[in-house]
Amino acid sequence: MASMNIRSGDTVKILVGDVENRGKQGKVIVADPKTNRVIVENLNLVTKHKKPRSAQEQGGKVERPRAIDVSNVALVCPKCGQPTRVGHVLGDNGKYIRCCKKCGAVIDTKAEKKQTKAAKAKTAKKSQKTEAEVE
Repeated sequence: MASMNIRSGDTVKILVGDVENRGKQGKVIVADPKTNRVIVENLNLVTKHKKPRSAQEQGGKVERPRAIDVSNVALVCPKCGQPTRVGHVLGDNGKYIRCCKKCGAVIDTKAEKKQTKAAKAKTAKKSQKTEAEVE
């Protein structure tokens, strides 16, 4: 199993592929590290012909997004808005966090939120201790 720098929920730009999809941006629905592929919302659509399985079910043409190899997409930085490569920076909690190679901004919003929550919790505990000492 390989690790990927792109996760579900990230915005990516398609670099290689069909002329109609190349250069477009979309949100990643599924990121599969086993096959090294991602599915981008409303991009790289293929038409499937669906056969009705019962009398009540309706058949027809259905458009579904198809998986793209992760090497054919680039992560779009939420701060600078440009497609970029991903770097890794050691965070406050000792874990590595994804960052933009172009502007240096932190990409992992979940990690940022956890760090700010932890910092707020620490300051709240310190303020409670100081209030208890004052009394």
